[in-house]
Amino acid sequence: MKLFVSEGNPHCLKVLAAVEVSGVQCDVQYVNHEERVVPFLSRPALPALLLPSGLHLFSSNAICRYLFEVSGKDSSELCNQWLEWEATDLQPALLQALHLAVVQGKGSEVSKVLQGPLNYLEQSLSKGNTPYLTGEAVSVADVVLWAALYPVLSDASLALGERASIKAWFDRGAVMHSCQSAAQKVLQGKGLQGMKSYMQRQPAPSSSQCRDSQPCNGNPAESEESERAVSAEEMETAALTWNKGLNTCSMATSRQHPILPQEGKRNILLTSALPYVNNVPHLGNIIGCVLSTDVFSRYGRLRGWNMLFVCGTDEYGTATENKAREEGLTPQQICDKYHVIHSDIYKWFQIDFDFFGRTTTEKHTEIAQNIFWRNHKHGYLVEDTVEQLRCEKCQRFLADRFVEGICPHCSYPEARGDQCDKCGKLINAVELGEPQCKVCKETPSIRSSKHLFLDLPKLEGQLEQWLDKSTSTGDWTANAKQITRSWLRDGLKPRSITRDLRWGTPVPHPDFKEKVFYVWFDAPIGYLSITANYTDQWEKWWKNPQQVELYNFMAKDNVPFHSVMFPCSLLGAQDNYTLVNHLIATEYLNYEDTKFSKSRGVGVFGDMAKDTGIPSDVWRFYLLYVRPEGQDSAFSWADMALKNNSELLNNLGNFINRAGMFVTKFFEGCVPAMELQQEDKRLLALVGWELQQYIQLLDKVKIRDSLRRILNISRHGNQYIQLNEPWKKIKGGDTERQRAGTVTGVSVNIACLLSVMLLPYMPTVSQTIRDQFNAPQSCVDTMLQGTGTFVCSLSAGHRIGTVSPLFQKLEVDQIEALKKTFGGQQSDDEPPKKKTAQSAGSPPPAAGPAAAAEVVAGIGADPEKAKQLTQAVAEQGEKVRELKAQKAQKAAITAEVAKLLDLKKQLALAEGKGSDPAPQKGKKK
Repeated sequence: MKLFVSEGNPHCLKVLAAVEVSGVQCDVQYVNHEERVVPFLSRPALPALLLPSGLHLFSSNAICRYLFEVSGKDSSELCNQWLEWEATDLQPALLQALHLAVVQGKGSEVSKVLQGPLNYLEQSLSKGNTPYLTGEAVSVADVVLWAALYPVLSDASLALGERASIKAWFDRGAVMHSCQSAAQKVLQGKGLQGMKSYMQRQPAPSSSQCRDSQPCNGNPAESEESERAVSAEEMETAALTWNKGLNTCSMATSRQHPILPQEGKRNILLTSALPYVNNVPHLGNIIGCVLSTDVFSRYGRLRGWNMLFVCGTDEYGTATENKAREEGLTPQQICDKYHVIHSDIYKWFQIDFDFFGRTTTEKHTEIAQNIFWRNHKHGYLVEDTVEQLRCEKCQRFLADRFVEGICPHCSYPEARGDQCDKCGKLINAVELGEPQCKVCKETPSIRSSKHLFLDLPKLEGQLEQWLDKSTSTGDWTANAKQITRSWLRDGLKPRSITRDLRWGTPVPHPDFKEKVFYVWFDAPIGYLSITANYTDQWEKWWKNPQQVELYNFMAKDNVPFHSVMFPCSLLGAQDNYTLVNHLIATEYLNYEDTKFSKSRGVGVFGDMAKDTGIPSDVWRFYLLYVRPEGQDSAFSWADMALKNNSELLNNLGNFINRAGMFVTKFFEGCVPAMELQQEDKRLLALVGWELQQYIQLLDKVKIRDSLRRILNISRHGNQYIQLNEPWKKIKGGDTERQRAGTVTGVSVNIACLLSVMLLPYMPTVSQTIRDQFNAPQSCVDTMLQGTGTFVCSLSAGHRIGTVSPLFQKLEVDQIEALKKTFGGQQSDDEPPKKKTAQSAGSPPPAAGPAAAAEVVAGIGADPEKAKQLTQAVAEQGEKVRELKAQKAQKAAITAEVAKLLDLKKQLALAEGKGSDPAPQKGKKK
């Protein structure tokens, strides 16, 4: 074996340490950083291990694992988990930290970047009672993590903080001669400066590469986990699976409505946070709720689970009243209008609801009032008189989001009536300094009003007992657990369930007949009432916790309503309600380096995405690629173009198109015979492993990370084709022609597998691939069963259809035009200032648990201008359609699309659609 390494390369420190510890004999050759030693890669890849078979390993972790296995030290499952964590969590943070310290000279910032991974490692080590990560002896995981961390942990100037367990574990490695020897060879005794030459040649890592620092847009493990060692047993197992063939019986039958729980099946009830009807959803709303739920819903059906996916518009509240007043309509007319807008947007994004309903229904009133009376009967409601702010000019009590003033805790000048966005503390609106009505800007007065409260302290014991079970047995995201714990930490307090408003579900109690239910109490009951409007057998889902699993999807600002408030309402009703088992909360998606703002024209909103000319599947792909799973992320036009052109066009699309074109061009449209060699079996094993990882991740709702597995498979496929060169072998003798046939046949079968894996993410592209290859429906029913089953679905002789490219390049001028169109008219970076009637802006981004309430529109309607602009939009839209039909030049189409979008923005302002939603509100339940 020959090992190629370079001085100053931190990845080479790992493999040299593994060589020393494992004792495997290798011919180590030092080359420069730019040396291309792996022939089929277009970029330098070091370290690289040339195996006796002629194959290369070029992932440092894969090399280390291989060296240990060769020496007779197999990796345990725990060991593999640590290697995965090192590649996906630790490495991105380390690369950013090393760039800061070595290239930028900002060693003081390293501690912040590494805080998350180091805290996790410290916690894990402190919980274990063994000297090393996986037991009493050194494993490959210890060597890899020790070598990865050596440059930063051995430099005292970085001041990373005291972590006793890490220090003890690191010191045990430091005394090993093999580790010290490897460090000396790579760093030449120069410490961090020994890496300067290498690091200066590397592209500057964006802050998005680190999960625990700034917003994360990337797939952290792309650069590191590009290859893995495959055992002979894995290859033979993969070959046996390949030969099993497809299932003969179809599992993915068409849905029969109404869908009801079935005995002996996994019954899953899916809810997506209900969007406010009076706001047009932006990209952050879409990825935080409905799109994420849709992916999991489609995936679950592929797995054979019995799924019901419900959602709908949340239609009550003061914001709806305000929007109605602006547009000269009744609240019900506003709800009817915007419900259609929401529905059309979600249809374009291919959100496959089983039922999309609304909360302004008789069923909703009936169920909400029943839950109210049951809580009243069981003694969980209390009366109290509260002081509220009333605007005499508007002649109404002000909802929390319709008043702002100076925070009593931190003096932030734009604190809302329920919570300060700067310090995050909850506020009673009457405590605000210099309060203002956000509608008319007048100073409100304080008035008393009697209200009903849900006695949360009385329900706290039941809640905590249920939470202990749900969070330990279900899949709750880390932020959902943390936010819920923070609410329980100081003890719950009674919370009002009634409001002095006009538009809402009426309180049935005779003493409170002039009031309506508060939106936090009322809106989550929409899940039940929407299901009841779907089927009169709704209780089989909602009063059946023994047979039904409930998944709630939302953005993090909605967590307390779903983990504390709503469960308490249902527990208090004592009616055997199904409570949430799995709570999936995203972080926030921002727009470029700012926040979404409808009134300023900043960001892409759902009703405008389709006019960009970019297919909905590409929008779905990019939003899911940057899905804010562990921390905030940002939509970026430049990054979207990069991911489309590199991942979709050059990686995924290139592989699938080449595989199909080889069949058409070289084998007259019929899949050739395949005779598997060891290299083919190894590829089958690699693909099979990626498929298993995809299933394991999606089972745990790791939607973004599982998407990476699809792209990994197509990368393997591209490398396989490039290495074997079937376009050359087809011109050779019988043996070479047979080899070209095998490579082509294996490749089109991998493409068929990819079509199935893509179905939850890009449903139209998935269907297009299967149509082009004439793939049987049984391939959809087979591939995702069990832990993953990669079989030969397109056997020799199978005739494929017409193959054509799946994706188009996004050009620079096209992206620049779109970026300008959606860039808005002003910066969001201005310091906070007290708003006046002439300068009504948007509220600050939502930051805490109560951030899911209404916001105010700041621009009045101009009906006459709106009428003129409506005609102009229609004419411009027709012009764009004609240009597309004529297949005009892309630059011409882009220019006219930009004009159309600008007209639509003007129309939105003229219609009074000037509300500034909080940046990525998950919408109130």
